[in-house]
Amino acid sequence: MIYGENSSKNTIGVLDLQGGVCEHLDHLERLGIASRRVKEPLDFEGIAGLIIPGGESTCLSRLIRIFDLEGCIMGAFKKGMKIWGTCAGAILLANGILGENPLLKLIDIDIERNGFGSQLDSFCTEAKIPDVSQEPVPLTFIRAPKICRTGENVRILLRFPDYIAAAENDQVLVTVFHPELTPCLAFHRYFALKCGFSALEFFPSEPNGKWSSKSWTRLARLA
Repeated sequence: MIYGENSSKNTIGVLDLQGGVCEHLDHLERLGIASRRVKEPLDFEGIAGLIIPGGESTCLSRLIRIFDLEGCIMGAFKKGMKIWGTCAGAILLANGILGENPLLKLIDIDIERNGFGSQLDSFCTEAKIPDVSQEPVPLTFIRAPKICRTGENVRILLRFPDYIAAAENDQVLVTVFHPELTPCLAFHRYFALKCGFSALEFFPSEPNGKWSSKSWTRLARLA
């Protein structure tokens, strides 16, 4: 059973231009949440939330402009749609990007692209994030940015000694890591609740289907 499958207001969209689209769709499906790919203006109708996936931020920024989706995102946001940006998605949502011009400017943070270095400096770790999960959350950083500053209306969810890795305001969630590349569903569940889904007891106690690093590939074949 997909929770909310008969109501577009209980649907979460994933921006399908470039990046880790299928991995997010797989996690939402495992939670029993109705989801859809968002590629054109009509796809924004009625969705409760939008995930902007990780990928290449410059490429995503250009594609958003080429397909004239910036106005659609801003329009849906003004009507209450929540947005979650992972890695490159967080860069697109930031109010400030060190050395570059920001795009959407929907959360008062400054962010540094490739904050850890090159692709070779990618790494995995885990951390306790009490607001998101009672258990340690696995974290995958791939050529990740760093959040260097947050405004007074931004709540920090995960801070390390020299950078911030996750933050939010009332409508926007940003993570510089990739929850969709781990079996953990904690951040997808957290975002669903932020989007107005019912309390945790309405989600399945056991995720639908087992996860592997290749679980998402079946969705890629359906694209």
